[in-house]
Amino acid sequence: MKLGTPHYIGTLLGLALRTQSTSAFSGPAFTASSRMASSSSSSLNLRRNAGLERQEEGATPLPGGMTLYVKPGEDGKSVGDCPFAHFVRMVLTEKGLEYDLVPSTPANKPNWLLDDYGGKIPALRHRKECYVDSEVIAQYLDFFFKEPELSVGGKDTEKATIAVDGFFPAMAKFTKHSPNGDEEDKAKQTALEEKLQTLEDHLSNDARTGPYLVGDGEQFTLLDCSMAPKLYAMDICLKEIKDSAIDVAKYEKVRKYMDDVFARPSFQSTVEYGPETVVWGWKSIH
Repeated sequence: MKLGTPHYIGTLLGLALRTQSTSAFSGPAFTASSRMASSSSSSLNLRRNAGLERQEEGATPLPGGMTLYVKPGEDGKSVGDCPFAHFVRMVLTEKGLEYDLVPSTPANKPNWLLDDYGGKIPALRHRKECYVDSEVIAQYLDFFFKEPELSVGGKDTEKATIAVDGFFPAMAKFTKHSPNGDEEDKAKQTALEEKLQTLEDHLSNDARTGPYLVGDGEQFTLLDCSMAPKLYAMDICLKEIKDSAIDVAKYEKVRKYMDDVFARPSFQSTVEYGPETVVWGWKSIH
C-alpha cells in the first residue's frame, strides 16, 4: 500500500504487515509472536495472519531495544539517502525514541532479515520483533508511543493524501530518466510539474493557518515525515541531475512548505547523508 492512498491512516498495520514464522529468527533473542494487548488488537481489527499478533500476557511494547537497519552510503558504512528510512527516523526522533542505527549491505544483513523478510530495509527490530515497510513501522510507532501523536483521521487526512498521491513515482521517473531533454524526459517532467501544482493548490487553501499538510496545517503528522525526505531528494536531484529543469520557486507554497519541514529539528538531525550521497544514490540506480 502506498502512502498516497486515501485510507492510509489507521489501516496499514492490519493490511501491510505479514506475520512471520519462528524460522524468521535465528537465535533466542527472537520469538514468533508479537506481544500486543488484546484491547489494542481489537481496536486495530488485527488478527493472526492479518497483521500484528497479540502479545503474551497483554503487555504493551515499551521504549528501548530498537535497532533500525537502513540503506548505507557509498562507503557501505555511513547512512545512505533512502527517503523511506529517513521517514522512519523522523518519526522516531519526533517521539524521542532511542534506537541503534545500522547501515546494512547484503553482506552484513542478519540472516533472519535476508531469509524471512527478503532483506527489505528499512527494517525496525524492536526487541523480539521485526517490522518492515516504512509506513507500517511509522504506524506501529505512532500507535504504541503516542507522544506526540502524529496521526490525524478523517477527511482532512484524505484530502492531504490525495494531494501528494503519485508525487514520488513521478519524481523518481523523471529523475532516473536519461538523457535529459528528450521527448520522454519532457513528458516525465510535465507529469512531475502536474503533481507539484496539485500540492501547490492544496497548500493554497485559504482555510489553512499552519505550515503542514493535513487540515488547517497546524499539526505536524506522519504525512509530513514521509514527504520531507522525498522533497529533499527532489530538491537536490533537480539541481544536480536534471539541470534545474524545474524551478521549484515558482510553486511558492510548495517552496515555503519545503523550507518549513526542512527546518524542523527531526529533519535536521537525521539528514547527515547530505547532497553528495543523494546524487550518488540516484545516479547509481540509472
